[in-house]
Amino acid sequence: MEARHVCALVLLVAGIGVLLLSALAFTVLPRPYARLHALTPATSLGAPLVLLALAVETGPGRSAVKLLVIGALIALGGPVTTMAIGRATAQHEGRLRRDSPQ
Repeated sequence: MEARHVCALVLLVAGIGVLLLSALAFTVLPRPYARLHALTPATSLGAPLVLLALAVETGPGRSAVKLLVIGALIALGGPVTTMAIGRATAQHEGRLRRDSPQ
């Protein structure tokens, strides 16, 4: 086995582990805000690790660059989406005014 394959396998196992733990936490936690905390590692760490593993396995080239760009977009967009969902939930429940800048 080449070092590239071993590295990709380690990254893939780590990414899948994070995704599975996040899914388990999502099913166990009772409140919407706690569930948001459980999903954040999946988008900011799990999916990018899986995409990084795929990029390493693919090797240098356009496909690897595309996978890395997708992973970066998910890593940057996941926490922002989580914040937006949390804010919308808080506004819906009346915990936050709709015109509040927070």
